[in-house]
Amino acid sequence: MPPPFQLSVIVPHLNEPNDLRHCLLSLDAQRADGIPFEIIVVDNGSTEMPLAVCHDIPDLRLELEIVPGPGPARNHGASLARADLLAFIDCDCIAQPGWVKEIVKAMLRRPDIGLLGGDIGVLMADPHCPSAIESYENIYAYRARTYVEQYGFAATGNMAVRKRVFQSVGPFGGISTMEDTEWGQRATAMGHRILFLPAAKVLTPSCKSFADLARRWDRHVAHAFRKISGHPGATLRWLVNAAVIAGSPLAETLRIFTTDRVSGIRNRILALACLTRIRAHRARRMFGLVFHGDAGRFIENWNREGS
Repeated sequence: MPPPFQLSVIVPHLNEPNDLRHCLLSLDAQRADGIPFEIIVVDNGSTEMPLAVCHDIPDLRLELEIVPGPGPARNHGASLARADLLAFIDCDCIAQPGWVKEIVKAMLRRPDIGLLGGDIGVLMADPHCPSAIESYENIYAYRARTYVEQYGFAATGNMAVRKRVFQSVGPFGGISTMEDTEWGQRATAMGHRILFLPAAKVLTPSCKSFADLARRWDRHVAHAFRKISGHPGATLRWLVNAAVIAGSPLAETLRIFTTDRVSGIRNRILALACLTRIRAHRARRMFGLVFHGDAGRFIENWNREGS
């Protein structure tokens, strides 16, 4: 007997009920395409379970995962999925029209593909007047095609995988790992083919403040530092790279003023200003970790802020 759903959509959640509501409404709108799918929301220890925002969405299950981290939450959802295809979306993402249809169609058309990554764009509060962070992230964040085609992984904010492939690769890592990078590269190293699918697109808000943007980069920097810590040659290269990053905005000026990802002189200047500030922050953090930092404090607590 075939499974009742063609797709299981898994959504990890932590203390973002308003964002989750918008995400769920965007998913519910996909039902107009006639493809049966279920939604599994896995709460990761919110102050309050999101019962109110989930109650009227059909074919939705709300579950709890007490182990911190989006990886364990996604693993829990995957273990309960009733479809042969799994799709992962973050609770602050808005699935664009046709998202479910395009994923299912691509996986049916390409049985050789084990997993895919869709496109990710920035959801601007006011598209006519983006902030400095929105302008910066519209150029530099969410390089979904690059992740798939150059680095062999898909961001879990917009990723789909066959259940049998997920089971063969094993679960996502915990809060101390870059779980989407590590899992995707483990999958492709095992020979599973990956596809970039631009027609399956989601939009996600940019960071709300520079502090949020800095915290996101702190996690990336800390993970990278853990890999080289204790190796003198690698540490020296790390310090050189930190200096290069500090000076790199000058080399990015041409790209910012010629890209089609933003328009207008105002928005380009804002993007350059934000780029300069965040790369200075990254460089300071890189130097600090070498001389007196603890990478763990930037990793274990990164997604528990404000909880």
